[in-house]
Amino acid sequence: MEKDSFVPYQVLYIGGNFSIIESFQKEPSFFSLTIVENGLNAINFLKANPQLDAILSEYHLPGMNAIEIFKLLRLQNIHPKTPYIILTDDSSKNIKNEAFALRVNDYYDGNINPTNVHVRIGFLKLYAEYFSVNRAIDKPQREYRIPWNKRLFDIAVSFFALLMLSPVFIIVMIAIRLESKGKVYYTSKRVGTGYRIFDFYKLRSMFVGADAALQNLKHLNQYDSETVSETVQSEPCPRCAALANDETCSPVLFMEGKKICEYWYNETKKKRGNATFIKIKDDPRVTRIGKFIRNTSIDELPQLLNVLKGDMSIVGNRPLPLYEAELLTSDDWSERFMGPAGITGLWQVEKRGKKGAMSEEERKALDNQYAKTYSFWGDIKLILRTIPALFQKENV
Repeated sequence: MEKDSFVPYQVLYIGGNFSIIESFQKEPSFFSLTIVENGLNAINFLKANPQLDAILSEYHLPGMNAIEIFKLLRLQNIHPKTPYIILTDDSSKNIKNEAFALRVNDYYDGNINPTNVHVRIGFLKLYAEYFSVNRAIDKPQREYRIPWNKRLFDIAVSFFALLMLSPVFIIVMIAIRLESKGKVYYTSKRVGTGYRIFDFYKLRSMFVGADAALQNLKHLNQYDSETVSETVQSEPCPRCAALANDETCSPVLFMEGKKICEYWYNETKKKRGNATFIKIKDDPRVTRIGKFIRNTSIDELPQLLNVLKGDMSIVGNRPLPLYEAELLTSDDWSERFMGPAGITGLWQVEKRGKKGAMSEEERKALDNQYAKTYSFWGDIKLILRTIPALFQKENV
């Protein structure tokens, strides 16, 4: 069969192996390739793009691996009929057995031939079409749906709160604008329920350009354990250096096309003190009016618009910035994303205002606990416990 007679398939590739990407891009008559580097971006792309012929994923990825991505897609019923193929250089039988036990459509360990993959996708698509007519696909095990009483409560509270607090909004916005130029509100991308990304609103409490200055302030992060010099960060893996013939001590990850073994990736992250959450005491980026609206939580009021829109709830797990959410995609911690996202929640009332005395592990555990046990009356109790925590003394 001539190449020109092939139908180019719309394919999502998850990973950063430039050699594989190049080999697929050399066959434009076979594939139209979209590339993302991690599971978080993949999930949001797949939710927004229902028309896709196949998903190809490297097994070893920063954050969740290919099997964890597959389980999350099935759990949320995202692209249930789209062929899912895992690619890896790892010859581990345990990984392969786990993949096929979960009914991953195919698994390639070794050299990848684009022609063979194209033919295989065609077969899997035909099989999926037959399967959809003659078989019933299992329903997802669990997907968050906001209870009607919780949603009704959210709409009522957010609407009346916005109405009653409108004079406060006007006064604070004028004060923000008088102190520093720029928009009086701040919008950022956050990750909420089911890893869904949405626009998150706050009143601006920092000087314009604060995000760009964050990299220079990470040494002040209360969640960081330590920092190390640039020389340590750039050192090669000592285990790999002791091996011959370019062998690696552990599976290879690809980040922006660069190779790093999984062992040294994890060790470097530990040495950097690269914490998931970022919280800085006496942050120099905060304005004078910003300190006031943070200490009184007035800066959080625009999130009532997020609640009204349905992005969040009044009570739930705090929606996270993208760079934090990407580090919480393993099976142990992804449970937090299966519950509602909210303005206030369990970890805020448990630890907020206590001099930042909370470890990363504690906060993650509290988020998971809320996702597993939340209830309408439990939310009411958390709201009542939130009120004393609103007026905190620390500038965090």
